[in-house]
Amino acid sequence: MQRMSVIATETDKYVQLLSGLKTKVLDTRKTTPGLRLIEKEAVKIGGGENHRTGLYDMIMLKDNHIDYSGGIEKAILLANKYIEENKLDIKIEIETRSLSDVKEVLRVGKVHRIMLDNFTIEDTSQAVELINGRFETESSGGINYYTIRNYAECGVDYVSVGALTHQIKSLDLSLKAI
Repeated sequence: MQRMSVIATETDKYVQLLSGLKTKVLDTRKTTPGLRLIEKEAVKIGGGENHRTGLYDMIMLKDNHIDYSGGIEKAILLANKYIEENKLDIKIEIETRSLSDVKEVLRVGKVHRIMLDNFTIEDTSQAVELINGRFETESSGGINYYTIRNYAECGVDYVSVGALTHQIKSLDLSLKAI
């Protein structure tokens, strides 16, 4: 309860910072070993949304997957082939590191969400304009209380905040007098 109370409260603080905007607050898979499901439930109680629970419910093409596959197009095509061959009903998200990556993803298509990883606010705004609603968008990387609203105002659909679960200090609920 001590840990989950803080996660729900912190999530609510982030959600309140986005009041009036369409952007949703997401958690990440960066959770405490053995506590993932209840930490994710605490995020939901706080008004946030769960990004994904594990490696099985969404394909996330990160920079290392893209590099290993030989580029964005090959990574996307391989992920789609895997989904088709295994008759899966899951989405694909791809991490982009630059506006040129975003343009490449737009050329290839075949994904559901484009993650704008460690983008500046200016580049995020440009990326959202380029994407123009064709795919879901997510800002990620180093986002905090002071920057989350600026990213959301760029028009992204989601902002992921790993700190919701991996930088939490539990609340003392001992009920002992100090």
